[in-house]
Amino acid sequence: MRIAVIGAGFSGAVLANSLSKVGFLVDVYESRNMVGGNCYSEKDEETGILIHKYGPHIFHTDNEVVWNFVNQFSDFQPYINRVKTTIDGQVYSLPVNLHTINQFFGKSFNPTEAEKYIQSIVHKNILDPSSFEEQALKFVGKELYESFFKGYTLKQWGVCPTNLPASILKRLPLRFDYNDNYFNHKYQGMPVAGYTPIIEKLLDVAGVKVFLNQKIDNSISQDYSHVFNSGPIDGWFNFIEGHLGYRTLDFKKEVHDGDYQGCAVMNYGNQDVPYTRITEHKHFSPWVDHEKTVIYKEYSRDCGIDDIPYYPIRLLEEKEMLSKYISLAKQEKNVSFVGRLGTYRYLDMDVTIEEALRAAEITIEKMSKKQNIPIFFNNPS
Repeated sequence: MRIAVIGAGFSGAVLANSLSKVGFLVDVYESRNMVGGNCYSEKDEETGILIHKYGPHIFHTDNEVVWNFVNQFSDFQPYINRVKTTIDGQVYSLPVNLHTINQFFGKSFNPTEAEKYIQSIVHKNILDPSSFEEQALKFVGKELYESFFKGYTLKQWGVCPTNLPASILKRLPLRFDYNDNYFNHKYQGMPVAGYTPIIEKLLDVAGVKVFLNQKIDNSISQDYSHVFNSGPIDGWFNFIEGHLGYRTLDFKKEVHDGDYQGCAVMNYGNQDVPYTRITEHKHFSPWVDHEKTVIYKEYSRDCGIDDIPYYPIRLLEEKEMLSKYISLAKQEKNVSFVGRLGTYRYLDMDVTIEEALRAAEITIEKMSKKQNIPIFFNNPS
């Protein structure tokens, strides 16, 4: 039985690998000239530094099954993501923690004192925050919100925080200790050779063929028993209901001698700084020494037709449009939609892999019973 997978990122590669192991013939179609999607990594020719070409990816998860799965394909080094931010000429730690609070307010609070102080400045009249701004005012108060979140959010999303959903900020922790680990997950690390070799190993198995530089339309479903589309769901339907909203990123690369900023990620919270952050990639592989350094300045903007989509905006207009595409998808007979683009959701790598493994498991079970394969394996609405 022949299966088509559109997209050679983690969703497509995990599906192809898992299905091929039980005897399916899988053709993987990728529109770019390489595999890996936005997780693609490569060695910089001038410096030898391992570069995350489409922005840094740190692997973090609490899912032991996923962690063990990726460790089959690469050695991982422990890596703690310690993010800094520059605001009004001062450098602070993120997420907001006890050191951030004490430094910002010029205090020496202990944890109890800091928590009591934050509670005294938050907006208690906001009971059920409906927007990013309301959530921030209820979460940290006006001063921290306007310094750490407002300008950065305006640059990152191009939308006033009053128009963004509260859920965006709910993902971020507020700590009353000196823990500056950006993530709380049990397993955190970096693949020693980058993410591209992992994807290549996933696809380098019997029964899988990879076709690069291939832009596929929905007519392909006529040629296969089933199609898994990890490309944009609106693109599958030729944008008949319009283009779903994404933010894209522009990267300005610079090479310098020595160490540029002393950390991997430096955010810039002030709105008058045009870039959202600077990433210094040799710090993502601290176990390797390099004389030179490579930095990328990131600029966020609306995603055009020919741009690479990064972050789904999911404002009201996009959600209404998405519901129309979901209705169209449910009319498809032998197509499933997976991954970040296929379901129009922001997904971390571990969730992407978990969902792809689950999709393969369900597919194998359904096909063995000659039952229909689900259109969606997780609700994208």
